Amino acid sequence: MSGLNRQQMADAVARRFQDGWIVNLGVGIPTMCSNTAITADIIYHSENGVIGYGPLAEPGHEDMHLVNAGGQHVTLKPEAAVVHHADSFAIIRSGKIDVTVMGAYEVACNGDFANWKVAGALGGGIGGAMDLAASAKRVFIILEHTQRNGAPRLLTRCALPVTARGVVKLVATNLGLFEPAGEGFNLLEIAPGVSVDEIRAATGAPVLVPADLKTIAV
Repeated sequence: MSGLNRQQMADAVARRFQDGWIVNLGVGIPTMCSNTAITADIIYHSENGVIGYGPLAEPGHEDMHLVNAGGQHVTLKPEAAVVHHADSFAIIRSGKIDVTVMGAYEVACNGDFANWKVAGALGGGIGGAMDLAASAKRVFIILEHTQRNGAPRLLTRCALPVTARGVVKLVATNLGLFEPAGEGFNLLEIAPGVSVDEIRAATGAPVLVPADLKTIAV
């Protein structure tokens, strides 16, 4: 039941970007969206102030001074800009981000998500997620469908402290693409080689399946 690898999860999300969008990519799997070949003209935004970057740099071709929010070396597109951290957050807080793609520990079917843990627990701090969740026009989440112990990450309600409530529009996991739908998750597309029964068994909320379910292209 492995389904998609991390780059394929990022690809499935990036293919949903629309022409002209300003797209913020968070730390982890979301940063891999910039590697996806898409026809839409996208401006990728990083919290640390790199605006208009492209794919991750190939080994041996890194600019040591040019990194994304996750510290990965990236390339620049024509007309890209590097701005102050405060200016980067001014772009976020002014509502100019069309979609932010973030990782998370949990997502609830009412659109809540949790991407940080309380002080002293294993896991990262909240970072700029609050600003992005409050200000971006859309929030997309990429995460593994279950924890290492098999516990579900897609839930009826988040057990961890919530980063933002009711904002998530799309969730990508290694098993498929999902849409929070209030009392459950709509299964939009399923990963190759995965069954609906496997998804339901690995999900902590009802999964709603359309009659014309599509398989994610890889």
